[in-house]
Amino acid sequence: MYILEIAGKAVAITNADQDQAHELFMSEDFKDDLKSFSSEGKPLWDGSAPLKIRRATDDEIESFDEAMEDDDDLDEEDDEEDGIDVMFLALIDEMDDDTDDA
Repeated sequence: MYILEIAGKAVAITNADQDQAHELFMSEDFKDDLKSFSSEGKPLWDGSAPLKIRRATDDEIESFDEAMEDDDDLDEEDDEEDGIDVMFLALIDEMDDDTDDA
């Protein structure tokens, strides 16, 4: 498993192999997503801070596995999925979809 770091901060983890992780995290589509997401009111990526891909630590892998197990419990009908999973480690601010339910 591999981690994407932005300016030294772990931002996302994937269960992809090294080549797949590099292809995913360095793709223009993923970079566009990083620029459009915010965390604590700040852009997740400013478009110029260094992006680094590194091997995940044992603790990071354990957290990923636990989160995926929890997700599998909620999504038991999708057992056929064998694709690459990505989990953001940074808290992503909510999108303004339907927040007018007050």
